[in-house]
Amino acid sequence: MSGDNSGPPKTTRFALVWAGSTISTVGTRTLGVAYPLLALAQTKSPAAAGWAGFALTIPILVFYIPGGLLVDRMSNRSIMLWAEFGRWVTVATVAFAMLFGGPSLCHLITAALLEGTFWVMCNLAETALLPSLVKPVMMRRALAKSEGASHLASLAGRPLGGYLFGVGAFIPFVLNAVLFAVSLVLFWKGSPGSGRRPAHSLQLSDLSVGFHVLMKQDFLRGAIMLVTITNLMVNTLIMIFVAGSDGMPSLTIGLVLAAGGMGGALGATLTFFQRPLRFTLLIHTGIFLMAMLLAMLGSVLRSQPLFFALAFFATGIGGAMSNVAIRAVEVARIDPGTLARVVGVSRLSSYGALSLAAPLGAFLVTWHGVTGGSMLLFGAMLILALSVLTVPQLRKWLTPPLPDFVGEPHLV
Repeated sequence: MSGDNSGPPKTTRFALVWAGSTISTVGTRTLGVAYPLLALAQTKSPAAAGWAGFALTIPILVFYIPGGLLVDRMSNRSIMLWAEFGRWVTVATVAFAMLFGGPSLCHLITAALLEGTFWVMCNLAETALLPSLVKPVMMRRALAKSEGASHLASLAGRPLGGYLFGVGAFIPFVLNAVLFAVSLVLFWKGSPGSGRRPAHSLQLSDLSVGFHVLMKQDFLRGAIMLVTITNLMVNTLIMIFVAGSDGMPSLTIGLVLAAGGMGGALGATLTFFQRPLRFTLLIHTGIFLMAMLLAMLGSVLRSQPLFFALAFFATGIGGAMSNVAIRAVEVARIDPGTLARVVGVSRLSSYGALSLAAPLGAFLVTWHGVTGGSMLLFGAMLILALSVLTVPQLRKWLTPPLPDFVGEPHLV
């Protein structure tokens, strides 16, 4: 799957890739609900549902770094197209198996593993492809559009997956076969043709290049460490809320959890119109401290839904603003030949923290209850914030100022 460089202008190409990515993300979030539900329906085993859900996340821990190396060494366009085609084939086999009473649990878990792997590869290839689609001066707004679409797609995809599965177990998988086919066509038309990149033979040491390059970038190094910590905290908080939501109406639970997506869409919108502030990471720290305070107050005052929703909304805003700043610096400051490997290390760190959040949240609720768990998270965030403010070396390490962007040199 390759092509030439002729075709629509850059703005049109970006619009096509952006639309394809949004549609693809809706499918990903829908399947994140549909795979565990199908495993539960087929086996009547909650453990099987858990394994199917876990299988979707394993590639995040395993393939981001080697995937980044492959993307840096091959045609971004080809990887993105083949990965999306692979996702279409995978979901189509599940839908087809359902016509004959399947799929088996083995088939389902294998499909979930493949889906997660193809998603990682497509995500990395799309990130590496972006500089060829957008002029530097427009990059921040393009990234803000991408970030906002991701939050809105997540907001729509998860409830859509649950609803469609309730209508008919096969419907989410048939729908996603259509969605992936549409996104594949959009990627094909929107991505510029490019051949395989010239490269020396792959060596084991190439896997560590992304880490070494990342460590030399002060802002990215600090941002990834801070975001990893705050990602762990907010997702642990989500688990605390879910574990303590017994007896709460399902609609209320859904609305509270959706607040994070709404905040993320707002944060992305703000970064579209406003250049990131120089002290973005300090602001990020303050927003997450406020969010943990709100959650603690909600648990103490027995007003969990309102206060937790405000907390998730706040973290959505702060997370989106930081994500756009991080991605903009990655594109502006990292050599294209190593960009995917740097992004792979970055995503592994920030997303990998999510795998620890569920057991940590469950442990906190089991031993300390919702109130105690919320207090401990607030205490940890307060210690982090005070340490950053009072220890100059830690502030320099965790919250360095944002560097000037290419095409946007004047930051507030």
